[in-house]
Amino acid sequence: MKKVMISCGRLSYEAELFDTATGKMMVKEIPLEGNANIWGEEIYFPLSFTAELEENAKEEVDIGTIAYWPPGKAFCIFFGPTPVSTSLKPRAYSPVNVIGKINGDLAELQNISPGEKIKVNLVQE
Repeated sequence: MKKVMISCGRLSYEAELFDTATGKMMVKEIPLEGNANIWGEEIYFPLSFTAELEENAKEEVDIGTIAYWPPGKAFCIFFGPTPVSTSLKPRAYSPVNVIGKINGDLAELQNISPGEKIKVNLVQE
């Protein structure tokens, strides 16, 4: 498991990336940077690499989940319901590879605007 820092403007969150196939691919690509897209209470941005859908991919995830969405080659942060949610839990448009979890209170993620720059860097241990 690797620790990363996800930042956008004045907001910073420490997160853990799991030792999954996609998580390991992600670590090799860090530092990552992209412009925020907003879909309900999900923030995502496209990445430069392609990962296949993993065996344990799922649509409904927990708040704070970091995932990779194969059809859009996107890094996703889920912090609440999305337009396709059937409860208060986040739900992806289609199955995602769960690759990590953000720690802390995610309420301020609602203040991120479309197009804002998001950066993901490894935390030195």
